[in-house]
Amino acid sequence: MKESQQQTQVTHALCSHLSSFAFDALPENVVHAARRGVLDWIGCALAGARHPTLDKLNTVLSQTTGKPVATVFGRNTRLGLLDAPLANGQAGHVLDYDDTHTGGTLLHTSSPTLAALFALTDRGGASGRDFISAYVAGFEAGVRTGQAAPKHHDGGWHLTGTLGTLAAGAASGRLLGLDAMQMTYTLGIAATQSAGMQQNRGTMCKSFHAGKAASSGVLAALLAQQGFDSSQEILDGKKGFCHIYSTVAEPERVTADLGERWEIANNGHKPYACGVVLHPPIDAMIDLGTRVGAPPDAVDVVELRVHPLVASITGVVEPQTGLQSKFSISHSAAVAYIDCDAGIAQYSDAKALDSNIGALRRKVKVTTDESLRKDEAYASVIAQGRRFEASVAHATGTVDNPMSDDAIQRKFLANAEPIIGAGSAAQVAELVWRLEALSDVRALTRLLT
Repeated sequence: MKESQQQTQVTHALCSHLSSFAFDALPENVVHAARRGVLDWIGCALAGARHPTLDKLNTVLSQTTGKPVATVFGRNTRLGLLDAPLANGQAGHVLDYDDTHTGGTLLHTSSPTLAALFALTDRGGASGRDFISAYVAGFEAGVRTGQAAPKHHDGGWHLTGTLGTLAAGAASGRLLGLDAMQMTYTLGIAATQSAGMQQNRGTMCKSFHAGKAASSGVLAALLAQQGFDSSQEILDGKKGFCHIYSTVAEPERVTADLGERWEIANNGHKPYACGVVLHPPIDAMIDLGTRVGAPPDAVDVVELRVHPLVASITGVVEPQTGLQSKFSISHSAAVAYIDCDAGIAQYSDAKALDSNIGALRRKVKVTTDESLRKDEAYASVIAQGRRFEASVAHATGTVDNPMSDDAIQRKFLANAEPIIGAGSAAQVAELVWRLEALSDVRALTRLLT
């Protein structure tokens, strides 16, 4: 068989599956993972909607948008079909509180995927079953493509911008009812728009990647619906995604266990509002902050031992803003010890500039250990002549140590109530926990303004 035919078969096999699997084929744990993901992400997007970054974005979008057909979460306004996903996608990711898939690729799938789906749902409606199927399809496309390009992250790409565009495109195509060929074109159109650079960590551009991915995904599906074409070998052609975005291409992983392993079931959720690789040392430092009892000025040194990836991503030493502090292991360790928490408040501009936190930050010493898992960490605090130690085998919120449904709901309510009120937040939670029973998801979005 010719190479191009083999390549086309890989892309077509995925797209045929994405466009045709039945909701009834989804195991209950997959459907439940979708409910959890939707509830968690809505809360993150509502909490992020009032961030100063979104003020700037929405000021511009209000001047440039098309016909206002889609809800902008938490702002009592509507924007065009391509602009609402941009706003909601950025809002969902701006606090770095949204979910993270770590199964072979670090991807915040929900921000681009759900921002795209809610906009399309606002325009034409969708049942809960169709919405969940589309959400699941987004995970399949984004995560599997990332697994097939295993060196993609190493190249400096921000995966939520790149893979997130594919995820949003596939989800949008599924919700629009595209056939296998139209879905193939959707992935091609999405992939040619995919972008996002890790150099922009700690700036407003990082979460902008998620919004652009959502918007580009919607555009890709709408174009494909009209017959706009693309390469049919976009994932593994010689100049396709897996080859040009990664120095190693493993296209066979795109279709491995397709229809048997559902990637949304391996999703993780964040108890802390920062980069997910920081969660293991945060868990350890909260434990020490709770047990040690020594004030920060009595601490002589904080020692952390982490996977090398942690140090490579979170090396900001003296953050000057809340966004920068989300990528500072020294800040995260210090604030977790002092506050015994690492929520939204711990990554504010004020906390980044707090002198007590800054003093403890400068006592943090980090070593790396390749034998550790990415969700594992060790920490010690030397204070008042004594050494206190803590270890974390699997960080809170990971697949091996998941947040409970109750914890997901508590996080959602804490994020949503200040924006839409306790009554509406409770209604949203009640609807999401029975999402597949909804005849029209717009009953949910009407509560999110």
